[in-house]
Amino acid sequence: MRNNDGVTHVIDDLQWRDLIALSTDLDALRAELARGPMTLYCGFDPTAPSLHFGHLTQILTVRRLQLAGNRPLGLVGGATGLIGDPRETSERQLHPRETVAAWVERIRAQVEPLLDFTGEYAARMVNNLDWTAELSALDFLRDIGKHFRVNKMIAKDAVSARLNSDAGISYTEFSYQILQGLDYLELFRRYGCRLQTGGSDQWGNLTAGTDLIHRMEGESVHLLATPLVVDANGQKIGKSTGGGNVWLDPEMTSPYAFYQYLINIEDASVGMFLRRFTFLDREEIMALEKETAERPSARAAQRRLAEEVTRLVHGETETRQAIDASQALFGRGDLSSLNAGTLRAALSEAGLGQVPALGTVAELFRTSGLSSSLGDARRTIAEGGAYINNQRVADGDAVVERSELLHGRWLVLRRGKRTVAGLELAAE
Repeated sequence: MRNNDGVTHVIDDLQWRDLIALSTDLDALRAELARGPMTLYCGFDPTAPSLHFGHLTQILTVRRLQLAGNRPLGLVGGATGLIGDPRETSERQLHPRETVAAWVERIRAQVEPLLDFTGEYAARMVNNLDWTAELSALDFLRDIGKHFRVNKMIAKDAVSARLNSDAGISYTEFSYQILQGLDYLELFRRYGCRLQTGGSDQWGNLTAGTDLIHRMEGESVHLLATPLVVDANGQKIGKSTGGGNVWLDPEMTSPYAFYQYLINIEDASVGMFLRRFTFLDREEIMALEKETAERPSARAAQRRLAEEVTRLVHGETETRQAIDASQALFGRGDLSSLNAGTLRAALSEAGLGQVPALGTVAELFRTSGLSSSLGDARRTIAEGGAYINNQRVADGDAVVERSELLHGRWLVLRRGKRTVAGLELAAE
Protein backbone atom coordinates (compact mmCIF):
# COMPACT_ATOMS: atom_id res chain seq x y z
CA MET A 1 0.00 0.00 0.00
CA ARG A 2 1.05 3.54 -0.70
CA ASN A 3 2.08 5.48 2.37
CA ASN A 4 1.66 9.25 2.08
CA ASP A 5 4.24 9.87 4.78
CA GLY A 6 6.66 7.66 2.86
CA VAL A 7 6.13 9.63 -0.33
CA THR A 8 6.46 12.96 1.43
CA HIS A 9 9.59 11.97 3.25
CA VAL A 10 11.43 9.79 0.73
CA ILE A 11 13.50 12.85 -0.24
CA ASP A 12 14.43 13.33 3.42
CA ASP A 13 15.49 9.68 3.60
CA LEU A 14 17.58 9.98 0.42
CA GLN A 15 19.24 13.10 1.84
CA TRP A 16 19.99 11.36 5.14
CA ARG A 17 21.55 8.49 3.22
CA ASP A 18 23.61 11.06 1.25
CA LEU A 19 22.09 9.89 -2.04
CA ILE A 20 21.39 13.28 -3.59
CA ALA A 21 24.32 15.10 -5.17
CA LEU A 22 22.47 17.12 -7.83
CA SER A 23 18.86 17.78 -8.74
CA THR A 24 16.86 20.08 -10.97
CA ASP A 25 14.45 21.52 -8.35
CA LEU A 26 14.27 19.48 -5.18
CA ASP A 27 11.36 21.43 -3.69
CA ALA A 28 9.31 20.96 -6.87
CA LEU A 29 10.17 17.27 -6.93
CA ARG A 30 9.20 16.88 -3.28
CA ALA A 31 5.85 18.57 -3.95
CA GLU A 32 5.10 16.41 -7.00
CA LEU A 33 6.00 13.22 -5.15
CA ALA A 34 3.58 14.19 -2.39
CA ARG A 35 0.69 14.72 -4.86
CA GLY A 36 0.58 11.18 -6.14
CA PRO A 37 2.49 8.27 -7.69
CA MET A 38 5.25 9.42 -10.03
CA THR A 39 6.72 7.38 -12.87
CA LEU A 40 10.52 7.48 -12.88
CA TYR A 41 13.31 5.74 -14.74
CA CYS A 42 16.95 4.83 -14.56
CA GLY A 43 18.97 3.46 -17.47
CA PHE A 44 21.68 0.80 -17.61
CA ASP A 45 23.81 0.31 -20.72
CA PRO A 46 24.99 -3.22 -21.63
CA THR A 47 28.62 -2.27 -22.24
CA ALA A 48 29.74 -5.41 -20.36
CA PRO A 49 28.14 -8.79 -19.63
CA SER A 50 27.27 -7.71 -16.08
CA LEU A 51 26.55 -4.69 -13.93
CA HIS A 52 29.09 -4.03 -11.18
CA PHE A 53 28.73 -3.10 -7.53
CA GLY A 54 28.60 0.62 -8.27
CA HIS A 55 25.37 0.16 -10.23
CA LEU A 56 23.63 -0.90 -7.02
CA THR A 57 23.55 2.77 -6.00
CA GLN A 58 21.11 3.44 -8.83
CA ILE A 59 19.06 0.25 -8.58
CA LEU A 60 18.53 0.62 -4.84
CA THR A 61 17.71 4.34 -5.15
CA VAL A 62 14.98 3.38 -7.62
CA ARG A 63 13.79 0.70 -5.20
CA ARG A 64 13.56 3.25 -2.38
CA LEU A 65 11.42 5.48 -4.57
CA GLN A 66 9.21 2.52 -5.49
CA LEU A 67 8.76 1.55 -1.83
CA ALA A 68 7.60 5.13 -1.23
CA GLY A 69 4.76 4.60 -3.72
CA ASN A 70 6.11 5.39 -7.19
CA ARG A 71 6.30 3.44 -10.45
CA PRO A 72 9.80 2.68 -11.77
CA LEU A 73 10.92 1.95 -15.30
CA GLY A 74 14.15 -0.01 -15.58
CA LEU A 75 15.71 0.81 -18.94
CA VAL A 76 18.32 -1.49 -20.42
CA GLY A 77 19.93 0.29 -23.35
CA GLY A 78 19.88 -2.08 -26.27
CA ALA A 79 20.47 0.96 -28.50
CA THR A 80 22.77 3.14 -26.37
CA GLY A 81 24.73 0.02 -25.44
CA LEU A 82 25.76 -0.28 -29.08
CA ILE A 83 27.55 3.07 -28.72
CA GLY A 84 28.43 3.68 -25.07
CA ASP A 85 28.60 7.03 -23.31
CA PRO A 86 31.81 9.00 -23.85
CA ARG A 87 34.66 8.39 -21.45
CA GLU A 88 37.19 11.11 -20.72
CA THR A 89 40.10 8.99 -21.95
CA SER A 90 39.37 7.10 -25.17
CA GLU A 91 36.76 5.66 -27.50
CA ARG A 92 34.79 2.69 -26.29
CA GLN A 93 35.08 -0.62 -28.10
CA LEU A 94 32.02 -1.26 -30.26
CA HIS A 95 30.65 -4.74 -29.61
CA PRO A 96 28.71 -6.89 -32.12
CA ARG A 97 24.94 -6.47 -32.07
CA GLU A 98 24.40 -10.09 -31.02
CA THR A 99 26.75 -9.63 -28.06
CA VAL A 100 24.97 -6.49 -26.89
CA ALA A 101 21.58 -8.19 -27.27
CA ALA A 102 22.77 -11.05 -25.06
CA TRP A 103 24.10 -8.59 -22.47
CA VAL A 104 20.72 -6.82 -22.45
CA GLU A 105 19.07 -10.01 -21.23
CA ARG A 106 21.77 -10.69 -18.65
CA ILE A 107 21.51 -7.19 -17.19
CA ARG A 108 17.71 -7.29 -17.24
CA ALA A 109 17.93 -10.46 -15.13
CA GLN A 110 20.15 -8.64 -12.60
CA VAL A 111 17.87 -5.60 -12.24
CA GLU A 112 14.51 -7.40 -12.10
CA PRO A 113 14.95 -9.23 -8.74
CA LEU A 114 15.67 -5.91 -6.99
CA LEU A 115 12.39 -4.28 -8.05
CA ASP A 116 8.75 -5.28 -7.53
CA PHE A 117 6.76 -6.09 -10.67
CA THR A 118 3.42 -6.63 -8.94
CA GLY A 119 0.73 -4.43 -7.47
CA GLU A 120 -0.24 -0.80 -7.85
CA TYR A 121 3.34 0.45 -8.18
CA ALA A 122 4.63 -2.36 -10.36
CA ALA A 123 7.94 -1.81 -12.13
CA ARG A 124 8.34 -2.24 -15.89
CA MET A 125 11.47 -3.08 -17.89
CA VAL A 126 12.00 -1.24 -21.19
CA ASN A 127 14.59 -1.33 -23.98
CA ASN A 128 15.44 1.82 -25.93
CA LEU A 129 16.10 -0.26 -29.04
CA ASP A 130 12.30 -0.49 -29.31
CA TRP A 131 12.00 3.17 -30.34
CA THR A 132 15.32 3.69 -32.09
CA ALA A 133 15.66 0.57 -34.29
CA GLU A 134 13.22 1.83 -36.92
CA LEU A 135 14.14 5.51 -36.64
CA SER A 136 15.74 6.74 -39.84
CA ALA A 137 18.81 8.96 -39.81
CA LEU A 138 16.87 11.77 -41.50
CA ASP A 139 14.02 11.61 -38.99
CA PHE A 140 16.51 11.50 -36.13
CA LEU A 141 18.31 14.60 -37.40
CA ARG A 142 15.17 16.54 -38.38
CA ASP A 143 12.95 15.70 -35.41
CA ILE A 144 15.43 15.29 -32.56
CA GLY A 145 18.85 16.63 -33.59
CA LYS A 146 17.56 20.10 -34.41
CA HIS A 147 16.70 20.68 -30.74
CA PHE A 148 20.30 20.26 -29.58
CA ARG A 149 22.84 23.08 -29.65
CA VAL A 150 26.42 22.06 -30.38
CA ASN A 151 27.90 24.74 -28.12
CA LYS A 152 26.07 23.18 -25.14
CA MET A 153 26.95 19.65 -26.18
CA ILE A 154 30.70 20.30 -26.34
CA ALA A 155 30.63 21.98 -22.93
CA LYS A 156 29.81 18.69 -21.20
CA ASP A 157 32.74 17.41 -19.14
CA ALA A 158 33.42 14.09 -20.88
CA VAL A 159 33.09 15.67 -24.33
CA SER A 160 35.26 18.71 -23.58
CA ALA A 161 37.95 16.47 -22.05
CA ARG A 162 38.09 14.39 -25.21
CA LEU A 163 38.04 17.42 -27.53
CA ASN A 164 41.13 18.72 -25.75
CA SER A 165 42.96 15.38 -25.93
CA ASP A 166 44.98 13.74 -28.68
CA ALA A 167 42.31 11.01 -28.96
CA GLY A 168 39.52 13.42 -29.91
CA ILE A 169 35.95 12.15 -30.02
CA SER A 170 33.96 10.44 -32.77
CA TYR A 171 30.58 11.68 -33.93
CA THR A 172 29.19 8.36 -32.66
CA GLU A 173 30.07 9.00 -29.02
CA PHE A 174 29.35 12.71 -29.38
CA SER A 175 25.76 11.77 -30.32
CA TYR A 176 25.22 9.63 -27.22
CA GLN A 177 23.65 12.47 -25.25
CA ILE A 178 21.04 12.97 -27.98
CA LEU A 179 20.03 9.32 -27.74
CA GLN A 180 19.74 9.54 -23.96
CA GLY A 181 17.66 12.67 -24.30
CA LEU A 182 15.40 10.80 -26.72
CA ASP A 183 14.94 8.06 -24.11
CA TYR A 184 13.52 10.48 -21.54
CA LEU A 185 11.25 12.05 -24.18
CA GLU A 186 9.88 8.66 -25.26
CA LEU A 187 9.29 7.51 -21.69
CA PHE A 188 7.59 10.82 -20.92
CA ARG A 189 5.28 10.34 -23.91
CA ARG A 190 4.63 6.62 -23.43
CA TYR A 191 4.35 6.32 -19.66
CA GLY A 192 4.15 9.85 -18.27
CA CYS A 193 7.68 9.50 -16.83
CA ARG A 194 8.65 12.69 -14.96
CA LEU A 195 11.83 11.78 -13.08
CA GLN A 196 15.17 10.35 -14.21
CA THR A 197 17.83 9.19 -11.77
CA GLY A 198 21.49 8.55 -12.46
CA GLY A 199 25.02 9.12 -11.25
CA SER A 200 26.38 12.63 -10.80
CA ASP A 201 29.11 11.88 -13.34
CA GLN A 202 26.28 11.51 -15.91
CA TRP A 203 24.74 14.92 -15.24
CA GLY A 204 25.49 16.24 -18.72
CA ASN A 205 23.71 13.30 -20.32
CA LEU A 206 20.83 13.53 -17.84
CA THR A 207 20.10 17.17 -18.64
CA ALA A 208 19.86 16.35 -22.35
CA GLY A 209 16.48 14.75 -21.65
CA THR A 210 14.99 17.53 -19.53
CA ASP A 211 16.08 20.10 -22.12
CA LEU A 212 14.56 18.08 -24.97
CA ILE A 213 11.23 17.58 -23.18
CA HIS A 214 11.07 21.28 -22.36
CA ARG A 215 11.72 22.24 -25.99
CA MET A 216 9.37 19.72 -27.58
CA GLU A 217 6.61 19.35 -24.97
CA GLY A 218 6.85 22.59 -23.02
CA GLU A 219 7.05 20.61 -19.76
CA SER A 220 9.47 20.80 -16.85
CA VAL A 221 10.48 17.38 -15.55
CA HIS A 222 12.90 16.25 -12.89
CA LEU A 223 16.40 14.86 -12.44
CA LEU A 224 18.02 13.41 -9.36
CA ALA A 225 21.71 12.42 -9.40
CA THR A 226 23.48 10.38 -6.76
CA PRO A 227 27.06 11.11 -5.72
CA LEU A 228 29.91 8.86 -6.72
CA VAL A 229 30.70 6.51 -3.88
CA VAL A 230 34.37 6.28 -3.02
CA ASP A 231 36.29 4.60 -0.23
CA ALA A 232 38.55 6.31 2.29
CA ASN A 233 41.33 6.38 -0.33
CA GLY A 234 39.15 8.04 -2.95
CA GLN A 235 38.85 4.88 -5.10
CA LYS A 236 35.48 4.31 -6.74
CA ILE A 237 33.45 1.55 -5.16
CA GLY A 238 33.24 -1.77 -6.91
CA LYS A 239 36.99 -2.06 -7.34
CA SER A 240 38.61 -5.03 -5.65
CA THR A 241 42.04 -4.89 -4.13
CA GLY A 242 43.28 -6.45 -7.34
CA GLY A 243 41.93 -3.58 -9.39
CA GLY A 244 39.05 -5.42 -11.07
CA ASN A 245 35.34 -4.78 -10.85
CA VAL A 246 33.17 -6.45 -8.25
CA TRP A 247 30.45 -7.79 -10.56
CA LEU A 248 26.85 -8.65 -9.74
CA ASP A 249 27.04 -11.76 -11.93
CA PRO A 250 27.92 -14.70 -9.64
CA GLU A 251 29.98 -16.31 -12.41
CA MET A 252 32.18 -13.22 -12.66
CA THR A 253 32.41 -12.44 -8.93
CA SER A 254 31.40 -15.33 -6.71
CA PRO A 255 28.93 -14.66 -3.89
CA TYR A 256 31.74 -15.52 -1.47
CA ALA A 257 34.10 -12.95 -3.03
CA PHE A 258 31.22 -10.44 -3.08
CA TYR A 259 30.62 -11.06 0.64
CA GLN A 260 34.34 -10.75 1.41
CA TYR A 261 34.57 -7.45 -0.45
CA LEU A 262 31.90 -6.02 1.84
CA ILE A 263 33.15 -7.54 5.08
CA ASN A 264 36.54 -5.93 4.41
CA ILE A 265 35.19 -2.39 3.99
CA GLU A 266 37.25 -0.05 6.16
CA ASP A 267 35.73 1.41 9.34
CA ALA A 268 35.80 4.94 7.89
CA SER A 269 33.45 3.93 5.06
CA VAL A 270 31.18 1.29 6.57
CA GLY A 271 28.58 3.78 7.83
CA MET A 272 28.24 5.30 4.37
CA PHE A 273 27.90 1.83 2.82
CA LEU A 274 25.18 0.89 5.33
CA ARG A 275 23.21 4.02 4.50
CA ARG A 276 23.44 3.71 0.74
CA PHE A 277 23.29 -0.04 0.18
CA THR A 278 20.98 -1.41 2.88
CA PHE A 279 17.38 -0.84 3.90
CA LEU A 280 18.18 -0.83 7.61
CA ASP A 281 16.50 2.03 9.48
CA ARG A 282 18.31 5.02 10.94
CA GLU A 283 18.35 3.74 14.49
CA GLU A 284 20.02 0.45 13.58
CA ILE A 285 22.58 2.07 11.30
CA MET A 286 23.46 4.66 13.92
CA ALA A 287 23.81 1.90 16.54
CA LEU A 288 26.17 -0.01 14.25
CA GLU A 289 28.20 3.16 13.59
CA LYS A 290 28.45 3.70 17.35
CA GLU A 291 29.59 0.11 17.88
CA THR A 292 32.22 0.49 15.16
CA ALA A 293 33.60 3.56 16.93
CA GLU A 294 33.65 1.86 20.33
CA ARG A 295 34.57 -1.73 19.36
CA PRO A 296 36.10 -1.69 15.88
CA SER A 297 37.64 -5.14 16.26
CA ALA A 298 34.17 -6.72 16.48
CA ARG A 299 33.42 -5.57 12.90
CA ALA A 300 29.70 -5.81 13.62
CA ALA A 301 28.84 -3.16 11.01
CA GLN A 302 30.84 -4.90 8.29
CA ARG A 303 29.26 -8.28 9.04
CA ARG A 304 25.76 -6.80 8.93
CA LEU A 305 26.56 -4.90 5.73
CA ALA A 306 27.96 -7.97 4.00
CA GLU A 307 25.00 -10.12 5.02
CA GLU A 308 22.33 -7.59 4.01
CA VAL A 309 23.77 -6.68 0.60
CA THR A 310 24.80 -10.23 -0.36
CA ARG A 311 21.27 -11.37 0.44
CA LEU A 312 19.80 -8.60 -1.74
CA VAL A 313 21.95 -9.52 -4.73
CA HIS A 314 22.46 -13.28 -4.40
CA GLY A 315 19.66 -14.53 -2.15
CA GLU A 316 19.47 -16.32 1.18
CA THR A 317 21.07 -19.64 0.20
CA GLU A 318 24.23 -18.14 -1.33
CA THR A 319 24.52 -15.68 1.55
CA ARG A 320 24.38 -18.45 4.12
CA GLN A 321 27.00 -20.42 2.16
CA ALA A 322 29.27 -17.36 2.04
CA ILE A 323 28.92 -16.81 5.79
CA ASP A 324 29.49 -20.50 6.53
CA ALA A 325 32.55 -20.54 4.27
CA SER A 326 33.96 -17.42 5.88
CA GLN A 327 33.68 -19.09 9.29
CA ALA A 328 34.67 -22.61 8.27
CA LEU A 329 37.84 -21.49 6.53
CA PHE A 330 39.18 -20.28 9.87
CA GLY A 331 38.10 -23.26 11.96
CA ARG A 332 34.70 -22.00 13.14
CA GLY A 333 32.53 -24.24 10.97
CA ASP A 334 32.25 -27.48 9.02
CA LEU A 335 34.22 -27.40 5.76
CA SER A 336 32.52 -30.56 4.50
CA SER A 337 29.14 -28.80 4.53
CA LEU A 338 30.23 -26.27 1.89
CA ASN A 339 29.24 -26.92 -1.71
CA ALA A 340 32.03 -27.26 -4.25
CA GLY A 341 31.48 -23.87 -5.88
CA THR A 342 31.56 -21.94 -2.61
CA LEU A 343 34.61 -23.82 -1.36
CA ARG A 344 36.55 -23.19 -4.55
CA ALA A 345 35.60 -19.49 -4.49
CA ALA A 346 36.69 -19.20 -0.87
CA LEU A 347 40.02 -20.88 -1.54
CA SER A 348 40.58 -18.75 -4.64
CA GLU A 349 40.22 -15.65 -2.46
CA ALA A 350 42.54 -17.08 0.20
CA GLY A 351 45.12 -18.30 -2.32
CA LEU A 352 44.72 -21.54 -4.25
CA GLY A 353 47.57 -23.54 -5.76
CA GLN A 354 47.74 -26.85 -7.60
CA VAL A 355 49.77 -29.96 -6.87
CA PRO A 356 50.33 -32.83 -9.32
CA ALA A 357 50.26 -35.37 -6.48
CA LEU A 358 49.76 -35.49 -2.74
CA GLY A 359 52.81 -35.64 -0.50
CA THR A 360 53.71 -35.23 3.15
CA VAL A 361 52.16 -32.61 5.38
CA ALA A 362 55.41 -30.64 5.51
CA GLU A 363 55.78 -30.72 1.72
CA LEU A 364 52.24 -29.46 1.23
CA PHE A 365 52.74 -26.59 3.67
CA ARG A 366 55.88 -25.56 1.78
CA THR A 367 54.13 -25.88 -1.59
CA SER A 368 51.17 -23.78 -0.39
CA GLY A 369 53.48 -20.94 0.66
CA LEU A 370 52.39 -21.13 4.31
CA SER A 371 55.91 -22.25 5.18
CA SER A 372 59.14 -21.07 3.60
CA SER A 373 60.89 -24.44 3.84
CA LEU A 374 60.44 -28.01 5.07
CA GLY A 375 62.19 -27.04 8.29
CA ASP A 376 59.86 -24.10 8.80
CA ALA A 377 56.87 -26.37 8.16
CA ARG A 378 58.07 -28.95 10.69
CA ARG A 379 58.57 -26.23 13.35
CA THR A 380 55.04 -24.95 12.80
CA ILE A 381 53.69 -28.50 13.07
CA ALA A 382 55.71 -29.22 16.22
CA GLU A 383 54.39 -26.03 17.83
CA GLY A 384 50.80 -27.14 17.17
CA GLY A 385 50.02 -24.40 14.64
CA ALA A 386 49.36 -26.46 11.50
CA TYR A 387 45.93 -27.58 10.34
CA ILE A 388 44.58 -29.48 7.33
CA ASN A 389 40.84 -29.24 6.78
CA ASN A 390 40.61 -27.68 10.26
CA GLN A 391 42.23 -30.72 11.90
CA ARG A 392 45.48 -30.10 13.75
CA VAL A 393 48.34 -32.15 12.29
CA ALA A 394 51.19 -33.46 14.45
CA ASP A 395 53.39 -35.41 12.04
CA GLY A 396 55.11 -33.50 9.27
CA ASP A 397 56.15 -36.70 7.51
CA ALA A 398 52.65 -38.16 7.38
CA VAL A 399 51.40 -38.60 3.81
CA VAL A 400 48.05 -36.98 3.06
CA GLU A 401 45.60 -39.47 1.54
CA ARG A 402 43.17 -38.85 -1.33
CA SER A 403 40.31 -39.63 1.04
CA GLU A 404 41.09 -36.41 2.88
CA LEU A 405 40.37 -34.25 -0.18
CA LEU A 406 37.22 -32.13 0.05
CA HIS A 407 34.92 -32.86 -2.90
CA GLY A 408 37.72 -35.14 -4.11
CA ARG A 409 39.83 -32.12 -5.12
CA TRP A 410 40.83 -29.65 -2.39
CA LEU A 411 42.71 -29.30 0.86
CA VAL A 412 42.42 -26.35 3.23
CA LEU A 413 45.72 -25.61 4.97
CA ARG A 414 45.91 -23.19 7.87
CA ARG A 415 48.85 -21.84 9.84
CA GLY A 416 47.77 -20.50 13.22
CA LYS A 417 44.36 -18.85 13.47
CA ARG A 418 44.22 -16.62 10.43
CA THR A 419 46.64 -17.64 7.65
CA VAL A 420 44.91 -19.90 5.13
CA ALA A 421 45.77 -21.37 1.73
CA GLY A 422 44.18 -23.98 -0.50
CA LEU A 423 45.64 -26.74 -2.62
CA GLU A 424 43.90 -28.45 -5.51
CA LEU A 425 44.93 -31.85 -6.82
CA ALA A 426 45.48 -31.48 -10.54
CA ALA A 427 43.26 -33.60 -12.77
CA GLU A 428 44.97 -36.70 -14.08
